[in-house]
Amino acid sequence: MNKFLLKISSAALFISLAALFSSVSSAADTLNVYTYDSFSSDWGPGPKIKENFEKECGCELNFVALDSSVGILSRVQLEGKSSQADVLLGLDLNLMEAAKQTGLLATHSVDTSDVTVAGGWNDTTFVPFDQGHFAFIYNSETLSNPPTSLKDVVENQDLRVIYQDPRTSTPGLGLLLWMKSVYGDDVADAWEGLASHTVTVTKSWSDAYGLFLKGEADVVLSYTTSPAYHIIAEGESKYKAVSASEGLYSQVELAAMMKSAPNPALAERFMHFILQPEFQSVIPTGNWMLPVVESSEPLPAAFDSALQPTKNLVLPAKEVAKNRKAWIDEWLNATTR
Repeated sequence: MNKFLLKISSAALFISLAALFSSVSSAADTLNVYTYDSFSSDWGPGPKIKENFEKECGCELNFVALDSSVGILSRVQLEGKSSQADVLLGLDLNLMEAAKQTGLLATHSVDTSDVTVAGGWNDTTFVPFDQGHFAFIYNSETLSNPPTSLKDVVENQDLRVIYQDPRTSTPGLGLLLWMKSVYGDDVADAWEGLASHTVTVTKSWSDAYGLFLKGEADVVLSYTTSPAYHIIAEGESKYKAVSASEGLYSQVELAAMMKSAPNPALAERFMHFILQPEFQSVIPTGNWMLPVVESSEPLPAAFDSALQPTKNLVLPAKEVAKNRKAWIDEWLNATTR
């Protein structure tokens, strides 16, 4: 080989090695976070949280958007140990036991003593990042006599209702458990009664809420904090949350690390970051939920409209994991009679 060819070959080898090391370096400095699509969307909290974390870590935060918390769990169950996810962001209390049972999740070292969720928090797999309660939302300008309980929503045959599928939607699963909490063994009859005046059951929250805003229903399943969005973002106060004399069902959203995380050090760093002001302060007007750590900065006044539950309803995570499939079958059979 003459010197000219040798120089070309050496240069090509150098470029190839440089590209390889650049790729490895890039991968080493990237954190892959599986989350639901509304979290990572342009109008969600994801972009600001990404900006805040990248300033601190000198890395790249890459959100992988999936359709729901149910979708997040399904994705990692399918991928198993070959998953490229470092962190799962968006599971909730109703899925935590099922997620633990996959054996795919790592423990964390985050101090959660300042977490303010009901009953406190000491789980070593999950870190909470926001909280709230499910509620039906109505337009006070078009519904002059709103329901005052979950049973009113279920039993008022003149009320047009939209909610989400518990197989594909986090709020839908929340309603399934809320109904079970209130009706117990009689829930099948309650589901059948609700089905008779349900406009539609949608795959996702956004589908359901969009139809409601178009006037397709009197009430839609959402969150007690939804009216705060309309007040702050639109200057509109006509949307209200239905009170529930039986109590409201709680949602706490969670993050967890994968055992197979390509970047475990970055994943651990992000888990600690979740409880910091740079994350928590984005939640109220980014995800329209409540933070899990108290701040010296008060919440916007619009959040005063969020209902305070007469009773905080939540079924044990192990009971949910054990019975979720049977309860979904119960719902499906009752609503298709």
